[in-house]
Amino acid sequence: QVQLVESGGGLVQAGGSLRLSCAASGRTFSSYAMGWFRQAPGKEREFVAAISWSGGSTYYADSVKGRFTISRDNAKNTVYLQMNSLKPGDTAVYYCAARPWTTAQAMGVKSRIDYWGQGTQVTVSS
Repeated sequence: QVQLVESGGGLVQAGGSLRLSCAASGRTFSSYAMGWFRQAPGKEREFVAAISWSGGSTYYADSVKGRFTISRDNAKNTVYLQMNSLKPGDTAVYYCAARPWTTAQAMGVKSRIDYWGQGTQVTVSS
């Protein structure tokens, strides 16, 4: 069992930056691939970024490629999402996700996620 707690959301102007964090409980964090999804009002939850259990492989949605960076610190049981050049279209609730022993690419499928965080709101004003 893994519990995920996100933090770092907030209100930012277009062009600004935010860094989200997701702290995971449990002693097997390093065996989990981790990812971020987001859900805007009235829309489906969509994949944003993922990272393999080792951190050696990452995978991004086309909409955030080149602007967002996912990373992890297995010693701190934490995964991060650095978001730069934010746009109003990035406004959403951002959710941390986890699944053991899988690839970063496999994390892009919402139905394969085993654990979800409670979400953190990101609002980008124009």
